Amino acid sequence: MTLLPLLLLLAAALPPSLLHNYLDFVVSLDDLSTARDSIREEIVNKHNELRKMVSPPASDLLMMQWSNDAQENAQKWASQCTFQHSPREDRKIKNLACGENLFMSDYLTSWSSAVQQWYDEVHSFDFGSGPTSSSAVVGHYTQLVWNTSYLVACGIAECRDQSWRYLYVCQYCPPGNYVRRKYIPYTIGDPCGSCPNDCEDGLCTNSCGYQDDYSNCGDLKASVTCKHPMVKEHCKATCNCEGKIH
Repeated sequence: MTLLPLLLLLAAALPPSLLHNYLDFVVSLDDLSTARDSIREEIVNKHNELRKMVSPPASDLLMMQWSNDAQENAQKWASQCTFQHSPREDRKIKNLACGENLFMSDYLTSWSSAVQQWYDEVHSFDFGSGPTSSSAVVGHYTQLVWNTSYLVACGIAECRDQSWRYLYVCQYCPPGNYVRRKYIPYTIGDPCGSCPNDCEDGLCTNSCGYQDDYSNCGDLKASVTCKHPMVKEHCKATCNCEGKIH
């Protein structure tokens, strides 16, 4: 994913002012710190903007919001400068596990640009079928537009001892990319079709603060009810979030 050769070619061909605009350079690492409210707002807004753009349209995409707890985890992992996913036990917040997207670059670029690159995997993705070629990567895209993921948080670090320079990390809670519907990240339908009374600007707002541990929680609730200790413990979303998207 190295971008250095491209940068050198552009530097030779473009005036400084145009080069700056084209590459979306920022001044310093501090400009991208997710401790800044403006950066958090940019990240959340970019995610919601892209989620509203999905095609085919989604009936049950939740509006994303920032998670301070997940931000601590994302920043901690970014600072490790390891280009691999963090251990699952390090991607947990209250009641929820989290998924994760990684982006590395030789130069500093805006968070919006990094998130856009994840989303652009859509060009190699067929809804319901998956990647359009054996070499295509689409998991960053499907996580970004996973319907039940409604919390996002990110961190960034400079990694001087790596072949690449900067590592961007975003975590999504609850996580997406479940195997049982890996290439069906949301339900196709009119925007907010699944949440007509809980809709804001084309995205649903009826999120659930829990997640199920089992894929058959609906059947378990119907057969033995949520009073059963096992169902109560492992089907918290199904038992506590009726009428909400989970």
